[in-house]
Amino acid sequence: MRYVGDIYRPPSEAYSLLVQVTIGCSHNKCTFCNMFKEKQFKVRRPEEVLEDLAWARAHYPRVEKMFLCDGDALCLALNKLTVILQYIRDHFPETKRVTMYGRASDVLRKTPEELSVLRELGVSMVYLGAESGSDKVLKIVNKGETAAELIAAVQKLEAAGIQASVTFISGLGGPELWEEHAVETGRMITEMNASYVSLLTLMLQPPAPLYYEYKAGNFKTLSAEEVLAETCLLLQHARPEKPCVFRSNHASNYVSLRGDLPQDNEKMIAALKRCMEDKGLLKDERFRML
Repeated sequence: MRYVGDIYRPPSEAYSLLVQVTIGCSHNKCTFCNMFKEKQFKVRRPEEVLEDLAWARAHYPRVEKMFLCDGDALCLALNKLTVILQYIRDHFPETKRVTMYGRASDVLRKTPEELSVLRELGVSMVYLGAESGSDKVLKIVNKGETAAELIAAVQKLEAAGIQASVTFISGLGGPELWEEHAVETGRMITEMNASYVSLLTLMLQPPAPLYYEYKAGNFKTLSAEEVLAETCLLLQHARPEKPCVFRSNHASNYVSLRGDLPQDNEKMIAALKRCMEDKGLLKDERFRML
């Protein structure tokens, strides 16, 4: 397999074959993100991707899951994606699922019929970074998408039979906007009705622009206790109609949470409050490594 630069994938794709179909991120302007800043966005030629898949077929006797990299493989035009997906279907019959990152704009540009084609060719899940339900926070961090667009994209994926796994970031609004960030994110989770929601905690690293804002004293991060209070408020407002798997057990999180929304909200809020009362239950900063 050939890769350009560092490769990133969701934690749940740890045992997936990583296939790079794009290089970098088509947006690449989010101020909190350090993942693709050193890459210039490029779409790999389908022929190159098929060569990598042929190599994988010759070397791996069984591939049950594939993740299409980099930052938003869903930005590819349908004809380019179908060539890749059809090859996977023809040559990897044991593969049970194909997933990828996508932006809301990628989803909204595709018709319901195009999304149905992707589902029929094996795409079972798309990971979206929503980050916040607050339009004010989204604008500040230069997300390039609105809350309404993010909600519409998730609803469109789910309607097409493709599960959406949506990520949010605790602390992204800083001390000034933490309440709005929590309340509006909870409301977004309620409205979008995604299959999966995950909550990370903001960790700033170079070359993310927000890291340099933090170092210059222009942005303040939340304390561990403030992050937990924000998460409690978020969960109070996150009441989706259909069951949603909720995870906040990333390396960045101070407290690991696992449950289903909305039935486990109170249990998770109670766990957070116990940790706020007993600081010894919080993850030590030394272990919050990415």
